[in-house]
Amino acid sequence: MISELCICDLAGNVSVVMRHAGHIEAPNWHKDGYLIVNGGGRLFRVALDHPVLDPIDTDFATKCNNDHGISPDGTMLVISDKSRTVESCIYTVPIAGGKPTRITPDVPSWWHGWSPDGTTLVYVGARGDRVVRLYTMDLLTRTEMLVCDGFDHVDGPDYSPDGQWIWFNGERAGRVDLWRVRLDGTDLERMTDDDLVNWFPHPSPDGEHVLFLAYPVETKGHPADLDVSLRLMPMAGGPPCDIAEVFGGQGTINVPCWAPDAKRFAFMRYVA
Repeated sequence: MISELCICDLAGNVSVVMRHAGHIEAPNWHKDGYLIVNGGGRLFRVALDHPVLDPIDTDFATKCNNDHGISPDGTMLVISDKSRTVESCIYTVPIAGGKPTRITPDVPSWWHGWSPDGTTLVYVGARGDRVVRLYTMDLLTRTEMLVCDGFDHVDGPDYSPDGQWIWFNGERAGRVDLWRVRLDGTDLERMTDDDLVNWFPHPSPDGEHVLFLAYPVETKGHPADLDVSLRLMPMAGGPPCDIAEVFGGQGTINVPCWAPDAKRFAFMRYVA
């Protein structure tokens, strides 16, 4: 398989940053002009002006999955790794690399968003009954809070740029829609209402759009190797539009991927 690391602008123009003869996933965009991806349990920088895989030292954490990201000030990484736990655990690491600091005491936990003020993480986790639910954690007190319940499965949470909403995809009665909720779990609102299987909402930094991935009707979970659509919808809600058709799915836009100027985003597509 060939992995293509791509950039798309708001007009739907796609450019290929790098082709890799292997599997890499889930680009983040650092404000200093490079991307971060994962592959084979490790993380890599990819400079836009010199696109090669540059390994990031994460010490003992060598089983990283594609749920990783960058702090709002650009100084820290957050990773989800199971090297020292049976299931995924969340850690922070200096942006230049180094020894991870464990954040979540309970596993499995999969990171997805960092609050704009840098104080809180939003993630999903499975606890006693193994239902995957939506949680936040204050980084100072390390207090985990269940944000909302009542879904068969949730995933992909990300903050709005004003820090007032958490967007996520939630499954109820076999259908997966995008939702948003206040930080305290109030004002839960469904934001899509169609037959597609909608995952991984990412609000743009300027507060104008939400990027998400739409699987074909009746897709189960968030598999790889399908023809999927990348879609944009207004942040306030409204009809979405397709911006790119991609062979991918899992690994394409699992984590925040917007450029800081909100005019472009990074994504992965694959060539079988």
